Amino acid sequence: MHSDIEIRLRRLRFRAWHRGIREMDLLMGRFADAKLASLEEHELECFEALMELPDQEVFAWLTGQASVPKRHDTSLFRKLKSFHDHAHPLHA
Repeated sequence: MHSDIEIRLRRLRFRAWHRGIREMDLLMGRFADAKLASLEEHELECFEALMELPDQEVFAWLTGQASVPKRHDTSLFRKLKSFHDHAHPLHA
């Protein structure tokens, strides 16, 4: 049997890789593969909330095409953005 957290992480990882827009699959999926297991509970909740938002909206925030609304400008979102920032990556 898998624990509740293992099931939750597997579901989140699957959803991250199956967003709908290939670019978002890559952005969210790679982050999920690398970081989900190390996230705190409140960060997992933020990630789950991001997964509910439209791809185009989150993509615009991640690429800097639109400002991130205050309610979504969380430590988790900043980790996600930094993870994909090639100028200053935080992949370690």
